[in-house]
Amino acid sequence: MKYFGMQLSAMILLLFTAQSALAHCEVPCGIYDDELRFERMLEDQETISKGIGKIRELADSSDPQSVNQTVRWINTKETHATNIQHVISQYFMTQRIKAGKDGYAQKLTAAHAVMVAAMKCKQSVDPEAAKTLRANILDFYRAYEGKEPQLHQ
Repeated sequence: MKYFGMQLSAMILLLFTAQSALAHCEVPCGIYDDELRFERMLEDQETISKGIGKIRELADSSDPQSVNQTVRWINTKETHATNIQHVISQYFMTQRIKAGKDGYAQKLTAAHAVMVAAMKCKQSVDPEAAKTLRANILDFYRAYEGKEPQLHQ
């Protein structure tokens, strides 16, 4: 029975770690798609922006269904802001931005601005917060790629 418990624990641990690996693993696989990461962050930002609009639209209603929808939009907004923070920290900052390379400080500064803007989207329902997040993602792209964004959306 003790052996079964250890197997079950290992399977549960595997399930939780497999989910976090979906963003991109930290195994040195050498498979990177920076453009895709930027496109996904912009998609997350669009969802945040839509969520802010829906929350503001539903805010004055005391109808239980509207309250339920408001909570769901808040959760969605939080999830997508967290997605952006994870891409910045776990993909770009730990794997792609290399110390000592050209533009290192500029890239870190721009990446940090994206993370802070994502945090402010969690804290706010001001549409300007989502616009700032988008602008910061595009600024980070410019710092990281050294060119204007030509992303498919």
